[in-house]
Amino acid sequence: MSGGGFHVHGPHDHAVEHAAHGGDSFSSRIAVVTAVLATIGATFGYLGGATQNDAAMYKNDAAIKKTAASNQWNYYQAKSNKQNLAELAMSLPGVDQQRYKAEVERYKAEKEEIKRDAEKLETQSTEFDKRSAESMHQHHRWALATTTEQVAISLAAITLLTRRRWLEIASYGVALAGIAVGGMAWLHL
Repeated sequence: MSGGGFHVHGPHDHAVEHAAHGGDSFSSRIAVVTAVLATIGATFGYLGGATQNDAAMYKNDAAIKKTAASNQWNYYQAKSNKQNLAELAMSLPGVDQQRYKAEVERYKAEKEEIKRDAEKLETQSTEFDKRSAESMHQHHRWALATTTEQVAISLAAITLLTRRRWLEIASYGVALAGIAVGGMAWLHL
């Protein structure tokens, strides 16, 4: 509290200032570890968000390809219907059978090309679905790594408050586990 050049520290202010400037190596070490873990966790969080976005984009691309394939199969079906009508017309008396036979052959050839296009689009859709699933798997790894680092930071805060050595060791262990999971995400495992 300040007023007219007179400044009074509360007990908490004094404790915080003492911890920050008092040469307390335990508090300083925990503070540095916490800052490092926060940086690592933020990086993991960013990478997790990026892989989630990638998974969504791949899933969208898969849906687009699947729709295009469906359109091709509908087109194939329409050509089949026209082929069937031409085959039926060939059997009618008094018609130019050669004309309808040529149409049947044309529809057969067109259907083969349409079928190849539809199958190619289905293959592309399947590939995009696979890439989406792989990205989501990687996203889950990054999310787990981020959460593990957050738990390590929480343990470090509790360590600072309780000054328990076993909590400090637990915090380091959890942090290393999070880094290991982050490494697995980085390596796409």
